[in-house]
Amino acid sequence: MNEKIHQGRNVKRFREMLGIKQEALAIELGDDWNQKKISLLEQKESIDKDLLQQLAAVLKIPAEAIENFDEEQAINIISNTFHDTKGLINYNPTFNENPIDKLIQLHEEKIALYERMLKEKDEMMARLERLIEKK
Repeated sequence: MNEKIHQGRNVKRFREMLGIKQEALAIELGDDWNQKKISLLEQKESIDKDLLQQLAAVLKIPAEAIENFDEEQAINIISNTFHDTKGLINYNPTFNENPIDKLIQLHEEKIALYERMLKEKDEMMARLERLIEKK
């Protein structure tokens, strides 16, 4: 594992990008979890493989995203990809892996999550409306 990669911080980044609070993540992980335990987890540089898989499943992202996302490397890739020459930007991608495809996949998964959440909200509103009508 690359020593620069801080898996706990990555969990926090993805959780925040998905708009999930620590308390909600704790509930999804089960009875042994609470907000404080999530906070401590997000401070850990390395996370046990089984827990990493469980976190990835709850966040609906690939475990590799948590394991391998390196913000410094992403910034370097972006800064080395775009060159400003006389006010023009030249796009010269030089990726070994394709992080843009991974980011697009994560974005699509985030959209799917939002769509599921909206659908669940609509279903809950419909149930509440039916309950109100019965009274």
